[in-house]
Amino acid sequence: MKTICPVCMHHCQLAEGQVGRCRGRQNQGGKILPINSGVITALALDAIEKKPLRHFYPGRLILSVGSFGCNLHCPFCQNARIAMAGRRDVEAMILSPEELARRAEGMRHQGNIGLAFTYNEPLIGYEFVVEAARLVQDRGMKTVLVTNGSATPEITRQVLPHIDALNIDLKGFTQEVYENLGGTLEVVKAFITQAVDAGCHVELTTLVVPGLNDDPGEMEAMARWIAHLSPDIPLHVTRFFPAHLMWRDDPTPLSTVYGLAEVARGSLNDVYEGNMGL
Repeated sequence: MKTICPVCMHHCQLAEGQVGRCRGRQNQGGKILPINSGVITALALDAIEKKPLRHFYPGRLILSVGSFGCNLHCPFCQNARIAMAGRRDVEAMILSPEELARRAEGMRHQGNIGLAFTYNEPLIGYEFVVEAARLVQDRGMKTVLVTNGSATPEITRQVLPHIDALNIDLKGFTQEVYENLGGTLEVVKAFITQAVDAGCHVELTTLVVPGLNDDPGEMEAMARWIAHLSPDIPLHVTRFFPAHLMWRDDPTPLSTVYGLAEVARGSLNDVYEGNMGL
């Protein structure tokens, strides 16, 4: 008997012991449970601008935590070492939500404002995110979610009450782009809309990959859609550098990023170019 995973658009049908496409959830006794809960592969005190967030506590630091696994398979993944990995592929420490919240609170004297779930796709282990975020908020600190937004509305409703700010990857604005990455554009659009409607602080990021999503018309359509939600939503238009399966490709030309950012400014008030270093 197979059980359907409720977390994302894949709705993986898993037999006993089988792991889903995300590599982070497994059928255990007829229940689909996260196997990456508390499995910490990365932990760092980062500038909030690295998430990237420009309009949420600028100039401050936030404890950033990652695990393993992702429900997309982007060939340009910047964190493929953990995002494309399974449990046996990573070195990790085990931290409970309570231990993580205590670490976040213990770094207040260093300027830490809270906890950011990032590096891999946090929502494949949404249960851990909810529990840790709740404990951090109980301590009067802030929570941040950096996500690809590929989660069902039901899961999203459980997560958003415990999140103060999000940076959501909007990989492109055609279903063809998302099919190349193993995702669904409408699912991500619905996730963004839910986050905005919930009153969370929302910023968006589009990594511009040559030949994938660098069409000005696509950027214009994307920016108009974002502006329909609010023209004040910040958009980060960032530059691709060779990584993962595209390690032999050239970086995105600077002129392409600047040009697409200018297109987006036709509809949005706050557009930022990112990863522009040589």
